[in-house]
Parts: sequence; C-alpha cells; structure tokens
Amino acid sequence: MTYQRNPVKVPRVSGLALKAFVNTLESPGVGSVVLDKMMRDSGIERWRELSAGDAPPLQYPLPHGTPAVEPQPSREQAARVIAASPVQSERETVAAYARAYREGGVDPVTVVRRIHEAIEQIDKGAQRLGLFVARKPEEVLRAAEASGERLRAGQPLSVLEGVPVVLKDEVDLAGFPTTLGTKFRAQVATADSTVAARLKAAGAIILGKANMNEIGINPTGLNPHHGAARNPWNRGHITGGSSSASGAVVAAGLCPVSIGADGGGSIRVPAALCGIVGLKATWGRIPETGVPPLCWNVGHVGPLGLTVDDVAAAYALLAGPDGHDMVSQSQPPHHLSGYEEGGLAGVRLGICRPYFEDADADVVARCKEAVKVLTDAGATVVEIPPPDLNTVLWTHSCIILSEMATAMMPHSKERSSDFGLDSRTNLAIGRHFRATDLVHALRHRHRLTRELVALMADVDVIVTPTTASTAPAIPEATLPDGESNLPVVDALMRFIRLANLTGNPALSVPAGFDCAGLPVGVHLTGRPYEEHLLLRLGRVVERATEHRKPSTHVSVLR
Repeated sequence: MTYQRNPVKVPRVSGLALKAFVNTLESPGVGSVVLDKMMRDSGIERWRELSAGDAPPLQYPLPHGTPAVEPQPSREQAARVIAASPVQSERETVAAYARAYREGGVDPVTVVRRIHEAIEQIDKGAQRLGLFVARKPEEVLRAAEASGERLRAGQPLSVLEGVPVVLKDEVDLAGFPTTLGTKFRAQVATADSTVAARLKAAGAIILGKANMNEIGINPTGLNPHHGAARNPWNRGHITGGSSSASGAVVAAGLCPVSIGADGGGSIRVPAALCGIVGLKATWGRIPETGVPPLCWNVGHVGPLGLTVDDVAAAYALLAGPDGHDMVSQSQPPHHLSGYEEGGLAGVRLGICRPYFEDADADVVARCKEAVKVLTDAGATVVEIPPPDLNTVLWTHSCIILSEMATAMMPHSKERSSDFGLDSRTNLAIGRHFRATDLVHALRHRHRLTRELVALMADVDVIVTPTTASTAPAIPEATLPDGESNLPVVDALMRFIRLANLTGNPALSVPAGFDCAGLPVGVHLTGRPYEEHLLLRLGRVVERATEHRKPSTHVSVLR
C-alpha cells in the first residue's frame, strides 16, 4: 500500500462568514445539503464503501501485554521513579520539590503563596495567558498547611506530597463547577473524580481548574468564553488542545504535573506544542469516574508533566481500576518494570518513512534526531506499512463527533447559540452522521485495532512526530469567536487519531525546537498496557535532548 494523505479542501472561515456558515449548517433542509457536500468532498463516500470484513461493532479485546517483572505497590513505584530522577537546579520537577521539602529550604505554604503571586502576574490583565477558569486560593492554602504538617512529622503521603497539580476543567473536583469549557454548564461537583481523589490521597495540592477547548472538541486551545489559552513559549501562539492550559501551566512553571483528557490528542498535542511530556495511557488504564462523558469509546484521562519521570510517577499513582469505571476493571496490574534501563538492545521501532516525514522540515529533523538517540542506545528500526489515513480520519471523526453530539444534545436542542462557532460546526457534523455510519465506524475500529495488534507483534513501539507543525500563531483578529481552519486541525491531529481508536498507549516527549524556538514533540505508540516501555524510551530521548525555559516562566522553589 502507498502512503496517501488527501489534501484538506475546506477553506479557512472566520467572522461573519463563519457565523453565516454555522447558521446554514443548523438550518433544516439546506444545512443537510451543505453537510452532505462537505463530507463527500472530504472522502466519506470512499470510507462508507470500504469493507470492514468480518469485524463486529465491538471493541477488539486488548491483549494484556508484558507482565510485571518488578511488581510494586503504586506508591513504591512512584517513589522509585523520583529517587532515580536527577535534580536539576533550573527545572522544578517533582524530584526538585521532594528535595526542597526534605532539606527544609522551603515548605508547601511558602510555595503556594509564591504560586498565587505568580498567577496574579501571568494570568491577569491584558497580557494574561488564559490558564485558569476557577481557583479557591484560601482552600489551596489550607491544603498546603496540612501538607506541611505531614512533612514536618515525617509522614508524607507519597512523593507528590506538597506538589502543586492542576486539573483540566473536564475533571470533577468537589466544590468546583465542571464547565467543560462552556458558559452554561455550572453544576458544582459534589464529589471528587477518581483522579482528583487519588491525587489528594497522595498529598498533591490541587491549584484549580484549567482552561480548555469548549467540550474538548478542537485541538487549538481557543475558547470563546474563557479566552484563548496562550503558549508560554510565545503568547502569540496556541497551546494546542483540548487540554490547553493543562499544558501551559506546566510549561510556565506553576506545577510539574497536570491532568488532561484525550479523545483525539488532547493530552499529547498540548504536550508537544508546550514542550512538555504527555501520556495517553491504555484505554481504561486510568479510571474516568468523575469525568463527565463526552466520548465514551475514545476518551482517556491522564497526566502531563515537566519530565518523563514526573509523568511516570503520576501514572503510577493514578492508574488502576476503581469500582465505578467498567472499562478500567478488566486490566492487568500496571507497573514500571525496567523503567530506569537506558540500554535499548532488542527494542524494535516501527517507522513508516513517508508518514513520518509528512510534517514540517524542522519537526521531521528533530524527530529523526530522537530516533537516532534511540538507535544509539541499541534499538533497531523496522519499516512498517503506511496507515490508511482516510479510514482512520472518518472512523475517528464519526465516533467522537457522534458521541459528543449525543452528550450535548439536551442543551444544543434548547440553546445551540450558547456554544462557540467551532463547536457548533462540529456538533452539526456529529448530528448529521447516520446510524449506519456509526456502526460502520465501530466495525472499522475493531478491524483497525486487530490489525495494529498484529502489526505490533513485530515491533515494540511505533514512532512518528506528535504534530506535523509546531504551535501555529493565534488568529488574533478572529477572537473571541475564533475560526474554522481544518488544515491546522489536520496538522495537529495527523499522527494522533489511531491510538484513540484502538486504545493503545501513546506518549509525547520533547524532541527539541524549530528555527523559531518553538517546541517539537516526538510520538511513541506502544502495545496495550505497556506504558512502562513507552516511558522508558521517552526517558532515553529526554536525557539526550536540549532543554530551555519558555519566555513566560516562573520559579517557585527559590
């Protein structure tokens, strides 16, 4: 099969033209005609005619992967990771927090006060980064006081004791509304999500709720209600999304770990564009209890962090089944066996060169350097066949947009104008899919998963860039409504969608910078339940890659 990517033919639209376009899409009769033409022009008929063979519309059972060689309780795994993590004076990692607290140079209350001051500086006024949608500083200070008492008593709850963390506003935190980036959803969560509860049980200090794309439906970080999330490397550029500010808060130095959610790259895209690490674990590996449903079949919640060690420690503490998330309950124990091993002899890297190189020149160059780091450590490259991008695109789009349209149906029926224009465009497409399209998509999901499992019998990890470009400029003239720019969306999601469809784990790791100084990410996709191997490879890349500080950055430990 020859690698092929169909060019995006839909024009960039903003302002009055976008409003008129959206109103047309939502109009009875004519909207259906326009949507039919859009979808035909984008290749849906070829997808509709593509046979799914004998695949049923059920998820293919994910194999359980390599069992633990070093089984340990979650907190011991996290402690092991951080104990082996180098403390670099210029990087305020989880290990740096642990050392600062242990040596007594600083305490959680002092840190929290400095963070609050920093937030006032960088997230207020005309130059704000658009990071937070909700905070309760006094509540955070009380949590810091309790954390400080445990540290002084020599009884930290985990390596995250006193470490600041931020949650995407898609994750329930008791006493806070979970707006999903909208202006209308104001229900206050009465209980913590599993992720929030596990962070609190580990002693982490949750600073508040982070800005995100409205209902997580786009990968840009432009929110019409809470403002655009701006990239700390250059505030005139996007953060990526939909976990937009979850990426920016880590890059800006406000915390070494944050939580995002990923239905179509929403952890990995902002990680790449903001120069940090992002892990989409295996589907169900980290429970989604307390994460309002938006896309049941492709959604994941997980950590972003300053370093691979930070993400690995958070993963160790967050993963594992709970009693309420059905998907999370039938998985093998998570582990970090072999995580610290730098030698990669025997590890096979699957690369399709035409696909790998279908990105901007600087992105390709940096990702090739990352591959060389891995091969210098002993890994070998295996050529793999190209993906069928049209099938992956329509299968993923049909599932995620149909599910989001369903989740939002009660409100969109009553007040569709409450949504931003980009969300309304995507929701209109989601409502326009046929029932037969969704069944067809679920059958192809099964087929694609089965084929990827078979392919990965011969390779351990698939390597691509994370995004085809570095962070695009924010279209300032179009704010607050934003624009419809499908070429940008395609560039951000080109390498992303398959892992959401199949449920395989995937990791984005910084791979250097483009000529403008914007970060590049390299993307590693692994076999189900083998996050330990992805993290091990990510650690090798990270240790050989240049690190810089973004132009907007704060230090809170000194």
